[in-house]
Amino acid sequence: MHIGLIGGIGPAATDLYYRGLIDAMKELKSDLQLTIAHADAATLLRNFETRQPDAQAEIYLNLTQRLQMAGAEAVAITSIGGHFCIEEFRPLSPLPIIDLISLMDKFLDDQEFSNVGLIGTNTVMRTKFYGGVKSSNVLTPPDEEIETIHRAYVDMALTAKVNQQQRQTMFIAGRHLVDRGAEVVLLGGTDLFLAFDDQDPGFKTIDCAKVHIDAIVQRASET
Repeated sequence: MHIGLIGGIGPAATDLYYRGLIDAMKELKSDLQLTIAHADAATLLRNFETRQPDAQAEIYLNLTQRLQMAGAEAVAITSIGGHFCIEEFRPLSPLPIIDLISLMDKFLDDQEFSNVGLIGTNTVMRTKFYGGVKSSNVLTPPDEEIETIHRAYVDMALTAKVNQQQRQTMFIAGRHLVDRGAEVVLLGGTDLFLAFDDQDPGFKTIDCAKVHIDAIVQRASET
């Protein structure tokens, strides 16, 4: 299946998806049919922070139409924060959406977790993954920590780099969630691999972006 990705939000996350798809399809000895359309990260952030989901959904619509013209048969958004307008985008999209939110609910249900922690953008945390996780109890940081985590995350996403202070912000937040009973911490921001890959934070994590990539690979391998 020809997959269309809406990328650019942020660039490191797009690279994570791209490389992940290449490696997985190579392992399957299957050709990768892929087109990526670039969405502007600063524009998405502005629409995210000013709560304009309809405006962002229209941007996704235009990009998806381009992907469809290029031959794409399904579309995925390479940003968990970028899913903030998924319900507005869903009825507009001319292509089936490989939706991370519903995927994560099923994934956690299959793993039978009772309590999971969550870090990511402020909206992802405050809405407990957009209200889409029903199979597990979602623990989030206290209000006074959420904006600090959000700002560290956004700075990482826009620059595609992580510094030690940003990494420690994420690690400390995760440890606090484990102390409160989380069996695992969900990395609910697509760029969080920058802070966590090849690191030992002292607790178990699930990278939601990689769950998404696995699902996209499954669709990409369909004929």
